[in-house]
Amino acid sequence: MKTRLRVAATFILFALMAGLFVSGSNSAASQEQPAVIKNWVVVKTNTISSYKGNFDVWSWLPLVAFRTSGPAPSGARYSVEFTQPGGTPWVKLSCEGNSDRFECGGPNDPTENAITAIGTVGFAIKMRNELAGTEATLFTGKAKVEKVLSNEHGPKAANKFVYFVNQDWNMPIGYVVINTDNNYLNVALWLRGESGKTGPHLFYQGKEVGIIFHEDMQIGTPSCDTEVEINTTKSTAESVPHRGTWKRMVCEFKTVLGQNKGEQFGFGKPHYLSENPGEYEFKLLRNNKLARSIKFTVGADGGFDNGINAANKVGGRRTIVPVTIIGDQDGPWDKNAWKTDAFYGNPLSGFTPPQ
Repeated sequence: MKTRLRVAATFILFALMAGLFVSGSNSAASQEQPAVIKNWVVVKTNTISSYKGNFDVWSWLPLVAFRTSGPAPSGARYSVEFTQPGGTPWVKLSCEGNSDRFECGGPNDPTENAITAIGTVGFAIKMRNELAGTEATLFTGKAKVEKVLSNEHGPKAANKFVYFVNQDWNMPIGYVVINTDNNYLNVALWLRGESGKTGPHLFYQGKEVGIIFHEDMQIGTPSCDTEVEINTTKSTAESVPHRGTWKRMVCEFKTVLGQNKGEQFGFGKPHYLSENPGEYEFKLLRNNKLARSIKFTVGADGGFDNGINAANKVGGRRTIVPVTIIGDQDGPWDKNAWKTDAFYGNPLSGFTPPQ
């Protein structure tokens, strides 16, 4: 009897262990397939200085960059497949990168595939794993391609167009996040055209915060740097206001921190978000004129969660927040593009930018 019980117990133990191993392997498999982080997908164009051997006509090919939630599984490769305006299958770009950052397409792409057509092109980011014999589509989208005259002059310049993807949908979409490396508050936002001189400021309950002085010198002055720059591969005519350029700037507040981790500044106490929940407003001066306003709420935990990221499966750590565009330094832009074109045809639900 005892022998039978021991055998039964051993069988159950092996079954449980097998179940754990199966469960673990399934979990690992699910973790191995990373997701594309929507707010790191960038589609651009590469203007080609010829078309089917004719150097009096310019054409274009697509370029793509993206990030994923983790490194590609062993044996996996990324690619991006495009369709032309109208839906005809077109080109397949190979992707190169390391860890979680990838770029697809480049100067070595066959120029015989270049086209002159403009309009909406479709694309799909795919992951092929030769070891597993699988292929998955991780992201699908569409991009609106436009063209403007180049800065070329003379009788043969009439068909030398510079091509670009319209990125106006980005304009009212901003982000807030605490930098995990240094605990600083970061605010990200888009500017159209050249950024010029920028000056970020943060207000809490109507008062500017994070201002620390020592002997008439501001300590840890906040600053903005270009994080993503989308521009043309050839120069446009000077008459084009934005020159086919959009930039995502990241503004860092070195004296506005997330959780209180006992940081010592020596000359004053930083402003801790976790100790000051409530409504905040970010303001950006551009060339000494007010150009942006972003209002966001800090919770009791020092976080920014407003439900938009989860509702739209955006991924990443940054919280999406609406941006108010102020003034005319961006030139004329499509204020309704976000409604249909956000994240390349994957518009946001539960998001309404201020008018």
